[in-house]
Amino acid sequence: MDMAHEPDMTLIASLIGDPSRSMMLSALMGGEALTATELANESGVTKQTASSHLQKLVSGHLLEMEKQGRHHYYRIADSEVAYLLETIMTVSGGLGMKKTKPGPKDERLRRARVCYDHLAGEMGVKLLDSFMSKGLFCFSEGQQNQSQFMLNEKGNAVFQDFGIDTDLLNKAKRPVCRTCIDWSVRRPHLAGSLGAAILNQFYAKNWVIKSETPRLLLFTPKGEAAFRKFIS
Repeated sequence: MDMAHEPDMTLIASLIGDPSRSMMLSALMGGEALTATELANESGVTKQTASSHLQKLVSGHLLEMEKQGRHHYYRIADSEVAYLLETIMTVSGGLGMKKTKPGPKDERLRRARVCYDHLAGEMGVKLLDSFMSKGLFCFSEGQQNQSQFMLNEKGNAVFQDFGIDTDLLNKAKRPVCRTCIDWSVRRPHLAGSLGAAILNQFYAKNWVIKSETPRLLLFTPKGEAAFRKFIS
């Protein structure tokens, strides 16, 4: 085997494995860009140390940096990196000394939170369960358990009616439908471009609002009722 052409997993593992960098990456899983100062506060290190860590994460293509004026903003590089991080959170929570409950301690975060750009938590799992029971997806023969799948004709119609341009999603390079094992529920929720588009519609329809608590999503009274109807 030509090891020179094999993926360098050790580099990625070393970047994520540092405790301070791990905390920074977790803080960015809400999908928003943060400054080096904000990430230093999240990880409990000095701004100078944080900047050194962030340079390594950018060089390793786990983060992207955007400069605006005097500030440098950092965000997760793409959905593939976010998917990797959520998977690691899920696996790590199930190893060693298990907690009474996996995932975040805050019950509100366990119920509904952002996973990079899509809905996670109990509400996210309920959403995917509903879509599956309604038969909105198609799978390759014998591959119903795959993490990636496609919308069928019925699914396209349902989400077009919900205000999502599924034709545009189907033309993009990013997977339309992808499952992500939920950090707290330990069952799949919907990721991919469809998951992101659905959460954007939830924002637009005022079904959910962001909280000052990182990653936390709060359903409005209107949103609670509409969500129940949507998944029924």
